[in-house]
Amino acid sequence: MKKLLALLLCLPLWSVAQDSPLGNWINYFGNKVINEQWNWHNEVQYRNYNAIGDLEQLLIRTGVGYNLTEGNNNVLLGYGYILSENYVGEEEKESVNEHRIFQQFITKHAIGVVNVQHRYRFEQRWVESDFKMRLRYFLSLNIPLNRKPITDGSWYGSVYNEIFLNTGENVFDRNRLYVALGHQFSKKFRLEVGYMNQYLPGLDRDQININSFLTF
Repeated sequence: MKKLLALLLCLPLWSVAQDSPLGNWINYFGNKVINEQWNWHNEVQYRNYNAIGDLEQLLIRTGVGYNLTEGNNNVLLGYGYILSENYVGEEEKESVNEHRIFQQFITKHAIGVVNVQHRYRFEQRWVESDFKMRLRYFLSLNIPLNRKPITDGSWYGSVYNEIFLNTGENVFDRNRLYVALGHQFSKKFRLEVGYMNQYLPGLDRDQININSFLTF
């Protein structure tokens, strides 16, 4: 536990310079269980070009989900607001507002002791005056390290890849590859610290991610 806290404090210091190629994302993912069928998803992502203070993007997303089967298959309808602060020069920034509606399907299963999740998402995006649509496929693996299966007090490795595809021209949008160390504090809370590479056409960027997950 002390080692994890020390890592959380030190990671952002690796990218203190404003022109650092290493960004820092601090993300919260929440899930409110309404009953056996319904849930409320909520999240906030605070993305920085550097350690903190040079905002790249603020993302707020929420949605209502329904379990098709107990805990393993969920459909969700959601909304997201995204504020992007894009550099248009050495120091000047331009604010871009986006409103987004999305539909998604999540299915979970296990391969031995490894927890596997697939997420399929379809987005309708209003980026200022432009309308765009995008498809996303997310595959993640959570691998127990000290206790099998993952339970309270477990350390685990987390790996995911997500590909983004546009429905119009320039089909390939981006790809994200992520590896992290996670700790399951309880059934309701877990924390991950990891590295993510985001590849876009003509741009390759690395991020430090600090992700918290809360079920309440």
